[in-house]
Order: sequence, then C-alpha cells, then structure tokens
Amino acid sequence: MGLAELLAPAQPRLFIGGGWCDAADGATFDTRDPAHDDCVLADVARGGALDIDAAVTAARAAWPAWAATAPADRSACLRRLADAVEAAAETLATIEVLDNGKSLTLARAEVAGCVAYLHYYAGAADKIQGETVPLGDGYLDYVQREPLGVSAHIVPWNAPLSMLCRSLAPALAAGNTAVVKPAEQTPLSALKLAQVLADAGLPNGVFNVVTGFGSEAGAALAAHAGIDSITFTGSVATGRAVLRAAAEHVKPVVVELGGKSPQLVFADAGLEQVAREVVKGIFTNSGQYCDAGSRLLVEQSVAEPLCERVVGIARELSVGPGLDAPDLGPLVSREHFERVCGYMTLARQEGARALIGGAPLDRPGCFVPPTIYADVSPAMRIYREEIFGPVLTVTPFADEDEALALANDCDYGLAAGVFTADIDRALRLASRIEAGYIMVNEYFAGGIGAPFGGCKLSGYSRERGLVALENYTRTRNVVIRWKTDR
Repeated sequence: MGLAELLAPAQPRLFIGGGWCDAADGATFDTRDPAHDDCVLADVARGGALDIDAAVTAARAAWPAWAATAPADRSACLRRLADAVEAAAETLATIEVLDNGKSLTLARAEVAGCVAYLHYYAGAADKIQGETVPLGDGYLDYVQREPLGVSAHIVPWNAPLSMLCRSLAPALAAGNTAVVKPAEQTPLSALKLAQVLADAGLPNGVFNVVTGFGSEAGAALAAHAGIDSITFTGSVATGRAVLRAAAEHVKPVVVELGGKSPQLVFADAGLEQVAREVVKGIFTNSGQYCDAGSRLLVEQSVAEPLCERVVGIARELSVGPGLDAPDLGPLVSREHFERVCGYMTLARQEGARALIGGAPLDRPGCFVPPTIYADVSPAMRIYREEIFGPVLTVTPFADEDEALALANDCDYGLAAGVFTADIDRALRLASRIEAGYIMVNEYFAGGIGAPFGGCKLSGYSRERGLVALENYTRTRNVVIRWKTDR
C-alpha cells in the first residue's frame, strides 16, 4: 500500500477547524524516507504565521463548547478516540516508520502507547476535583480546577505520535483545545491522527495541525497571544527560544529539553541481565530518545567483562529499513545523520577507543551502527554533549562516591539507571542522583502513570501520570461569607 492510500482520506495539508487547507501562501516542503533519503514521501503544506493564527482562532472558537462538555462525556469521547486509534494502529505505525525510520516493531509499541494515553486520561477526565478550605464559621471557601483554554503542542521528531498523545490526551481530558505543530522531519502521523480523531467524532476545531518549520510555524505558535499554554519537547536552544516567546505574553510552558542519562553498574549486579538492559537503554530507537542511557558508568572490577557482554549483544543487533522490523532503523534525516557522524569524528580526535562501530554504514540511507567508546573521560565532549544517536560511552569508577560524582557531572538531569543487588545503595543513589526519573535494575521501567521529567538543562516539567493534568488546568478560588452578624 502506497503512502497516499495510507494517509487517505487525510492529506499532506493543514488541518484547521475540522477541514483540510493549503498554507496561506501556498508554500510546501518535502518530507523524506530516511531509509532511502533520496526518496520524497510527500509534498507537505508549509504553514506560517497566518496559518497559525487561523488554527488558534479555530481552537478558540471550539473551546467554550468543549470546556462546557460534561466531564463524563469528555471521558466517553476520549475512549472513542482511543478505540479509533487502536483500529488504525497498523496504518499509523507504518506511516511513522516511513516518515521517521524507526523499526516497525517499535512504532507499533508506540502507537499502542498512544491508545493507552487516551484511555488513561479518559479515566481521569471526570475526576479532576477541587477542594474546600476551612476558614471558620460563616465562610465557604472552595477551589475549582478549570481548563486553561487553547493548548499549543510543539512536537519532536523522535517519537512523533507518542509525544503528541502524551500531551494531547491530558489537555483534552481537562477541557482544552489544541493546536499542534509537528516536527518538519516527521509531519505525517499527526495529519493521519487528525483524520482518525475527526472520524471518531472529536468536534471541529478541538484538534488542529499546522505543519511547517520550527523557525516559522513553531515560532509563530510559541509567540501567539491567543494560546494559553505551550508544551515543547526538543533541544535546549529551541526550548530557550520558546520560553522567551512565551514570557512575552506570560504563558505557562511545559518543557522537556533532552538528556545525557547515565547507567550506573556495580559489581554485585548480574552482568548478563545488566548487559541486555544497557543495550536496550542506548540502542532502542537508534539512541534517539531523550532519556537514552548514553553514559555507561561501571565499577572498575567488572568494566571489562561487562563491556565484552554489551559488545557481544550489540554485534548481533540488526540495522536496516524500519519496515523490515530491525533492531535499529536509520537516523531520522540526513542532517541528523551528519551531526551524529560528526561526533564519531570528534570521538577519534578526543582519543576515545571504539569497541564496536565508530563509522556510518557504507550503504544508502541514514544508517549508523551500534557504537561503543571506551577510554572516555568527563573532559570529553562525547561524554558531556547529547549525541542523540546509537552511541554509548564507557567510563569506569572506583566506588559509590565516584559513581555519584560522575553521574552528576553533567548539565542534563533527565533520567538515570542504577544496577545493583544492594537495595540500600539503590535507595541512596536514587535520592542523590540529579535527575527526575530514576530506574533501578531495569532501563525504561515505568509506565503512563509514572510522572516523567527532569532537572537542570533537561527542563523542569512533569508529564504522564495524574500530575500532568496540572499542566492543563488552573485553580480558581471562591470565598463566600454566608453568615453575617446581626
């Protein structure tokens, strides 16, 4: 089945107010298959400031009715949306593979996660409750939680549909409408989702998609006076720009800005299982996850045997086009491929030793093999900077204090993995590592109900779980003096 058939009846245009339209100036851009990056998948509408304004206007017009919808009815609507996404799962996953490059196996899992997000927040929609404050006899003080209004979602390219549903589901559950700007590298799954949601009965204007470039459509959305919140996942530099734009109109921003997450391995951990977790932590999605465990910190006495096991497993991983369901697909774009290859050149210049990989594959497409560097010190850029590819650095430590110091010697603080049989050590480190999400003895542990976010340059927000509803609601306090002295 070709892309046109997969998308149909959705189109590579803008979705505003429940219908498809061209960009105001008629501009378009190409989106490409990274497994065959000379292959243009579609000619997509290149939205700009005028299109963002139209989408915000549509979302604003739809908001009063959606916010006034009974919470139980919003819950029922989200369940219908979840069922519709589940019915379209294979189509959505295939579109994601073609546009992003990820393995079909992973794309299917991420679409299943989208269904789970919608069901989870459907269950929460009628449970967003207020409280009363005891002020004494004669007073009634109550607190309400109400929707913000129009929520803006600037979505990254590494998990386009998953990251969109992660923020969209709680926003809709709380009674907000949405304007979405997908990454220019991966715009297609958001467009298909728009059609799926519309066909499932989501009212016109509640969900709008403006495709285009970050410097044009994304910047216009972040700076628009008519939005009431922004959710952004991406680079630190762009995140700072979004925060500055939002500050002009004093809008709240949910930000996740990447990571350089450590995996700490102690000698008492079972090395066979740990090796598989380390591999999973860095090479899933070709290392293109913000919380990828890209720094392996390992106790000196087991560094060599652990590295042998990790290299052995990595050597067996398959690399190929996503539709073949390999372990690693291509990187998302030629531009990102060249960036990651630049770090491989830098690694050689800095004196790191490649245990496996270290150069792109000699084939068409944006393919980088699993790469592991030993002899890496904290002074090296490959240790400190987010590479966002299938590249693992290995640094040994002597004891727990040095492990902690190495883990925290980083500008990012998103996630961390700790592998040890000593529960006391695990709890000590979990409370002292400077990261927002700590996983013990399993990488990528957790689930939709587990709040996720970081600290330092990784951002300050929390998504997933019930706490995410706070991103899309505000409190209103009402005080009534009902008893007067006579």
